[in-house]
Amino acid sequence: MNDEATTTDTPEALLAAIARAGNEITRGWMALLPGGNAAAQGASSQNAWLERLAGGAPALNSDYLQRQAALWSALLSGERGGAPAEATPQPGDRRFASAAWRDNPYYNYLKQSYLLTTRYLMQAVEQVEADDAEKARLRFAAKQWVDAMCPANFMATNPDALREALDSNGESLARGLANLIGDARKGRISQTNEAAFEVGRNLATTPGQVVYENALIQLIQYAPTTGRVAKRPLVMVPPCINKYYILDLQPENSFVRYAVDAGHTVFMVSWRNVGPELGHLGWDDYLEQGVFTALRVARAITRADRVNALGFCVGGTLLGAGLAVLAEKGEDLVASATWLTTMLDFSEPGQLGLFIDPAGVAAREAAIGGGGILPGAELAFVFSSLRANDLVWPYVVNNYLMGGAPAAFDLLYWNSDSTNLPGPMYCRYLRDTYLENRLRQAGAVVNCGVPVDLGKVRLPHFILATREDHIVPWGAAYRSVQLLGGEKTFVLGASGHVAGVINPADKNRRSYWIGSEREGRAHYPESPEAWLEHAESRPGSWWPAWRAWLEAYRGGERRAPARPGNARYKAIEPAPGRYVKERAPAALSPQGGV
Repeated sequence: MNDEATTTDTPEALLAAIARAGNEITRGWMALLPGGNAAAQGASSQNAWLERLAGGAPALNSDYLQRQAALWSALLSGERGGAPAEATPQPGDRRFASAAWRDNPYYNYLKQSYLLTTRYLMQAVEQVEADDAEKARLRFAAKQWVDAMCPANFMATNPDALREALDSNGESLARGLANLIGDARKGRISQTNEAAFEVGRNLATTPGQVVYENALIQLIQYAPTTGRVAKRPLVMVPPCINKYYILDLQPENSFVRYAVDAGHTVFMVSWRNVGPELGHLGWDDYLEQGVFTALRVARAITRADRVNALGFCVGGTLLGAGLAVLAEKGEDLVASATWLTTMLDFSEPGQLGLFIDPAGVAAREAAIGGGGILPGAELAFVFSSLRANDLVWPYVVNNYLMGGAPAAFDLLYWNSDSTNLPGPMYCRYLRDTYLENRLRQAGAVVNCGVPVDLGKVRLPHFILATREDHIVPWGAAYRSVQLLGGEKTFVLGASGHVAGVINPADKNRRSYWIGSEREGRAHYPESPEAWLEHAESRPGSWWPAWRAWLEAYRGGERRAPARPGNARYKAIEPAPGRYVKERAPAALSPQGGV
C-alpha cells in the first residue's frame, strides 16, 4: 500500500481516504446482492449505481446541495449546530449519543452532513423507477452503504475514540489492534465476552440425557420435574442453521425448562455441526435421519400413541415438509404441531430474499450442490448484516476503535456459535423455498419419494409470528394459516425473530395478539393486516397461551419416568451432548456465488 493511500494529514486527504473506504465497502456489499458480482468488479459500476440515484431526482439534488452548503457556511462562520432541525438522529439511534456530536461544531457538522446524506440517498432510492424487487435491493444496498459510512465508524472522525486514545496514552489503540487480530483469527466480530459462557456449564443446562444418536443428530430427553407427565411427549425441532440451545439458554429464559415444568416429556433434536465427511447430505437426509427419526424414537421411548411436535424457524420448515410426507404415507405419528417464526410460504421472504436470485443459486449448486460445505460463518455474517447498526458497527467501534471488550450476553454468544450445512441440503432448500417457492404448491416438491402437500397436514396447529421479525416477516408466517389443514391458532408476539420467541412468562414483558372468534371459532381472513385489525392485544408473554393450548393434546397422564430412554434406547451421555459443543472452524472458506 502506498503513502498516498494511507496519509490523512489534510482534510482533503481524509475525505479521500473515507471515500476510498466507502468504495471498498460498497463493492463488498454489492457483491452480495443478486447480480452483484458484476457490479462489484469496478468503481465504474458503483458510480453508475449512485449516478442512477442522483440523476433521477433533480429537485432532490438541489435541495440536498443547498442544505449541505448551509451546514458548511454555518461551520465556517462559527455558528454552533447549523440548522440542527434539518438533520437530527432518529429516536433510538445511539451512534451520536456523546455530547461532542452536539457541542463541538466540527463533529456536529460531520453528524448533520452525514444524516442529510443518508436522508437524501434513501429518498433518492424511492424516486428510482424500478420494480418492487429491484427497489428493495436498492434500498438494502443504500442502507448498507450509509450505515458503513457513518463518521462514528472511523477513528479520525469519532470524537469518543480519539478522546479515549488521548486519555489512555494510546493504550486503547493497542487494545483495539489486539482485538482486531483476535477476531481475524476467529473469522468473526466478537459480539459478547465469549469467555463468560460455556455450553453445558451455564448454557444448555436443563438436566437430561442423550438417548439416541446417528451421524446427523443427537436426541436429548430431558429429566422430568413433575410427578406426573403427559402421555404424549413433546419433540422440538430447532433450526439446523443455529445450535439448539437458543431454546435452553439459561434457567431463567429456557423454553425447554418451561415446557418440562409444565409436565411434558421433552425431546430435543441437536443437529450435528457437519464437516466435509457429511457434505453429501441432502434435504431428504435431514428429514429421514433428523425429523422422522426423532419423532419415532420419542414415541417408542414413551410408548405413546402419537407425539406433539414443535418446529422453530428452518426447523419448522423441515417439520412442515416432514409432516406432509407422513400425511402422504398415511403415518399417524403427530397429534399437534407448534410453529415458531416459521415460513412455509416464501412469497414474502423479507430481506433474506435480497441475497437470492437464479444466478446466485445456480452458482451455489455448481460449487457445492453435489457435495461440500456451506460455512456457518458465512450465514452468520449475512444474518448480522441485516441489522448492521445493531450487530456489526457498534462492535467495530467498541472493540477496535475504543479498545473495549464486549459485555457478556448469552443470546449473542449463541448468535456467534454458527453451524455448517451440507451443500446439497442447502442448495435444495434455497431452490425449493426462497427461489421458486414450491413448498406451498401442492405436489410441486417431492420429498422422500412422495409429493408434498401441506394442506394434508390436518392437525391442530399453534402458529407464532413476531411483529418485528426481519428474518420471517410476520405476514409470511401468517400465510401458514391458509396452507395447513386442520384447526389453527395464530398468535403474534411483540419484538423480533429471537427476542419475541424467548420471552419468559415470569418476566411479564412485551405483549402479544391473539385472534377474535366468530361463532366459537377463530377467524382468519386472507390478509394478515385484516386479522390484526380485529385481534386482541394481551400483556406479557405468549408462553402461557401456548401452554394452555397444548393441554388439550397431552393424551392423558402417566407417572413420570424414573430414568431416560428404554431397553432399546439407553442413555449415551448427559445433556447437552457432544454435537452441540462442536464449533464451526473459521478455516472453512465460502464457496460459490450469492
